[in-house]
Amino acid sequence: MAKVMSALVAFDLIKIGKLDENTLVTIDPGLAAQWSGKGTTLSLRAGETVPVKRLIEGMITASANDATEVLAQHAAGSRGTWLALMNARAKALGMAGSTFASPSGWPDGGRTQVTARDMVRLARALIEEHPALYRRYFGHASMNWRGIQLASRNPFAGKLAGADGIKTGHTSEIGYNFLGAVQRDGRRLILLIGGAPSEAARAEAARGLAEWGYAAWDSRPLVAKGQVVARALVQDGSARSVELVPQRDWRLAVPHGAAVRITTRVVYRGPLRAPIEAGQVVAGLEVTVAGQPPHDIPLATRQRVTRAGPFDRMVNGLLGLLP
Repeated sequence: MAKVMSALVAFDLIKIGKLDENTLVTIDPGLAAQWSGKGTTLSLRAGETVPVKRLIEGMITASANDATEVLAQHAAGSRGTWLALMNARAKALGMAGSTFASPSGWPDGGRTQVTARDMVRLARALIEEHPALYRRYFGHASMNWRGIQLASRNPFAGKLAGADGIKTGHTSEIGYNFLGAVQRDGRRLILLIGGAPSEAARAEAARGLAEWGYAAWDSRPLVAKGQVVARALVQDGSARSVELVPQRDWRLAVPHGAAVRITTRVVYRGPLRAPIEAGQVVAGLEVTVAGQPPHDIPLATRQRVTRAGPFDRMVNGLLGLLP
């Protein structure tokens, strides 16, 4: 499932214009030989040219290790640079329990490690930050390659209503795993299956979990995009405080029909000192539903706050003395 992070990095590069889906990549003979027969592959041939978009398709739909490694080498210039991009992205997403040492997830002696919570963070970023690319590349039951249909191992693809992702995985140490995504009537569920003993058991568990998610849980609105949730004091700013807002709509999953106790509190990420840009994430809304772990909703500044001039600093200082 490390390929999900490789997909996110590729989508990031496409978005900023550093990777072109239509560029033709010439397959390096060394890479072709190195990855020949290693797990699932596209059997890429030395010297042939393949568009970037076909490498991405092979990575996601066919789970091709050679396509992933060639994509990483082409896009970043080296495998090491690609891995640095993967781990930097993981850090930015708050994936504190995950480390990537392989673009493709090919067994690397346990150096690549992920947690279930981190993979859900990754899936959410993939879907929310790159909706068009996600729809283009994920959720396909098969791909045509050299006149042959290569089937996806995704137990959702073409088999479950509303399913559109994401990625399977397997190692001898962990078993059969799956990061899945479903959307019905505007409601999105992300799920993870770990340690299944077989592909069939993984598929059964994944479908059962998805159906249970819709049947046993309600989705209730919590806060809306742009809704002012709190105000934070600003040091040395032209304004004494700034409004904090979520950057998207957030809903809560609660047991179907249950009356549950929900508590919230704002957790600030250190003192704010001007200048501050609009949209800067400076706090989190910690939401706790009784019986569940707390959830953190990022809160961003609604306005830009410039650094105060001498007069503004004097007035703010005086106001700060008032009870």
